[in-house]
Amino acid sequence: MEKGKNYSTYEYMSKTVKAADQTRISDLCEAFGWEATDAETSSCGVTTISFRRNRKIPHRSELVRLERKADGIRDTICRLDKSKRKGARLFAYVFGCFAALIFGAGLSLTMRMPESAPALAGGIVLGLAGILLGGLNLMLFRRLVDKKTREVNPVMEDMEEKLAVVCEQAHGLLDEPEI
Repeated sequence: MEKGKNYSTYEYMSKTVKAADQTRISDLCEAFGWEATDAETSSCGVTTISFRRNRKIPHRSELVRLERKADGIRDTICRLDKSKRKGARLFAYVFGCFAALIFGAGLSLTMRMPESAPALAGGIVLGLAGILLGGLNLMLFRRLVDKKTREVNPVMEDMEEKLAVVCEQAHGLLDEPEI
């Protein structure tokens, strides 16, 4: 080893994220002194990003605290994003099953008593009602998602702003020398 050459030790971390979030997570981690060293994308759209950071980074304990805070905010943003569709999805499943049951009842009625004209007419009406309700399901799902999105987006924007402030604080600590 050469005399006078600086030797650095690193701490390592890896994060597994959706491929679409790769750049966002890399930028977020860079604000806390992490340097992306490798990224592997799997066939299912998941990327594993490897990071390293100098162990002797100034203000390390404060950076770790801010990093935990940023991870909490990012998790909250992810939960809010998932909540946009969660309730609407549950409603769509239940309503879709109800529509399928009505359609099936109509089909069953026409097949069980094909010689009875009232049963045939009732079965056709029930079958058409089931098809109509099944088609209505998508429109109701979209309307519920839009309503929830309008409620959640302002909260998500506030959380994004808090995340940006935390990242700016951390980046500011990287630039300032330790006392």
